[in-house]
Amino acid sequence: MAASTRSPQKLRLELAQEAARLIAEDGINDYMAAKRKAALRLGVPPGRHLPANSEVEQALAEYQSLFQSESQPQHLEARRRIAGSAMRLLRNFRPALTGAVLTGTASRHSHVDLHVFTDEPEQIGFLLDEHAIPYRLMNRTLKHARNESRDYPVYQFRAEDVPVNLIVIPLNRMHNAPLSPVDGKPMRRAGLEKVERLLDDQDE
Repeated sequence: MAASTRSPQKLRLELAQEAARLIAEDGINDYMAAKRKAALRLGVPPGRHLPANSEVEQALAEYQSLFQSESQPQHLEARRRIAGSAMRLLRNFRPALTGAVLTGTASRHSHVDLHVFTDEPEQIGFLLDEHAIPYRLMNRTLKHARNESRDYPVYQFRAEDVPVNLIVIPLNRMHNAPLSPVDGKPMRRAGLEKVERLLDDQDE
């Protein structure tokens, strides 16, 4: 059926479902990129009827439940275990898990995102060097308000071939979580105790 003959509501749903499939199967981690590629595949004019990121995340959870019910929980558990190990190593920097590994939609393509807190970012590099963990240094831009974005240093290393991103945030912003790209609300974050409870729940 041509895009022009479908209702806006149906187009939004189809775009959310196709974007979710692209994220789950092709490893596109950027929601906007997934939505644009979905629009191209479905013949929807650019920028028209695009679903909200929260709609894509809901469609992603539904896709994983339907088509990846065996493999996806295994990938999620593996990444949560990697997160727990990294958080124990970084315990002096009050690490907090965030992103898809926390919310439960992580796939085989997903990386682990941890917020760590210090006013001396180089201390993260010193710790990784001390444990002979190779890393590369990058930057990530996070939003704190509609018109406020900040760049933060990111130390990335690999554990069991999974990228682990350590986003270094100053101590005075510990309780000011950046905004989630999914729903625009402060990011959900979880400390080690919460991550260990999530792992215990998965083992049951």
